[in-house]
Amino acid sequence: MKQKFLPLALLVTAILPATAQQVSYEEYDLDNGLHVILHKDNTAPVITTAVMYHVGSKDEDPERTGFAHFFEHLLFEGTKNIERGQWFKIVTANGGQNNANTTQDRTYYYEVFPSNNLELGLWMESERMLHPVINQTGVETQNEVVKEEKRMRMDNQPYGQFATALFENLFDKHPYRWPIIGSMQHLDAAKLDEFLAFNDKFYVPNNAVLVVAGDLDTEKTKKMIRDYFGPIPRGKDIVRETFEETPITQVKKARFEDPNIQIPAILTAYRTPSMKERDAYVLDMISSILSDGKSSRLYKKLVDEEKKAMEVGAFNYALEDYGAYIIYALPLGGTSLDVLVAEIDEEVGKLQNELISERDYEKLQNKFESQFVNANSSIEGIANSLARYYMLYGDTKLINEEIDIYRSVTREDIREVARKYLNPNQRLLLEYVPEESENN
Repeated sequence: MKQKFLPLALLVTAILPATAQQVSYEEYDLDNGLHVILHKDNTAPVITTAVMYHVGSKDEDPERTGFAHFFEHLLFEGTKNIERGQWFKIVTANGGQNNANTTQDRTYYYEVFPSNNLELGLWMESERMLHPVINQTGVETQNEVVKEEKRMRMDNQPYGQFATALFENLFDKHPYRWPIIGSMQHLDAAKLDEFLAFNDKFYVPNNAVLVVAGDLDTEKTKKMIRDYFGPIPRGKDIVRETFEETPITQVKKARFEDPNIQIPAILTAYRTPSMKERDAYVLDMISSILSDGKSSRLYKKLVDEEKKAMEVGAFNYALEDYGAYIIYALPLGGTSLDVLVAEIDEEVGKLQNELISERDYEKLQNKFESQFVNANSSIEGIANSLARYYMLYGDTKLINEEIDIYRSVTREDIREVARKYLNPNQRLLLEYVPEESENN
């Protein structure tokens, strides 16, 4: 149940060219609205059961932030038929492993078992959905767990407030502006009835997708799913509020002091479109050009050749409603943050004004081909992809077709998208610096 925060580097390096293989699947709906996706692969006696709920930190009350991440923990407390503290013991005793994670847009639970324990995995997830025990004891226990997680991963971790500082300044209206882990004060103030209401609203079959992937018998699996999940009552239809941000037309400047660092960082962030938009795919490719590996433009220039930065990176953090395109650098020696910004802008400017070479374009396509294949090289990866494409993109077929979007991106597209989104007047400029002592 590790919380996923934005790291200082997101480098996904594909090392071998590969040919994308088709992932076969079947999908259907139960009467209660639960969407089911089955992927059969009998090459190994392993099965993954996974449930993704369409609820993340963006679905929270601004005065009760952190609920979605809190539930990532709380729904392991126990159920009507699984005693408190027994969940993980049952899984490990049956040769399995499990985990969960939360983002701004969704919460994901999964188990991996030997395939002869498929029924156990389905029963446990149906128990989580139908019979969770949500009481004061569990709330108080997980409250302390979440607080300790925040201390370890954010408060006492160098650059641990990076995502918080960035998003609270990049977004003005959208709930993406608060951190996934939320406010400890909000969690402390929440009453038990509020947790119960949150569960009743979001953790219902018509707000979820169930994926079963691996060594399965299709008809037997369908029967078990019908038996365990079919009786779960449908929840009320969820009406989601929409938030429209005013475009950034002049640079936004912000400063954040972190007591856990000695070396400052400069961050430039641009508000970008939804992950579902084609431009988001182009921005992924721009990230690869700028900072994916030692031969990338920013690394080669600032770290390798000019030795002005000890670390530099660019990545597209695409989400369901909006995205954030982020470029950061940590200076080396006496290099100023202003110099780093100027150097970064110079490289971005080249993308805006010049087409990348045919050779670089071919290398880029090979990288994304490999990344696409690697993402679906395991049963766990396929299960996650199937759930994500259905839930967040509304198109399960992307598990086989997304690579075609990347293939369709031209050198001209790269130049035009860089021109469209990565301009100085459209960004947040965040100085992330050591905390100043009282004596200064």
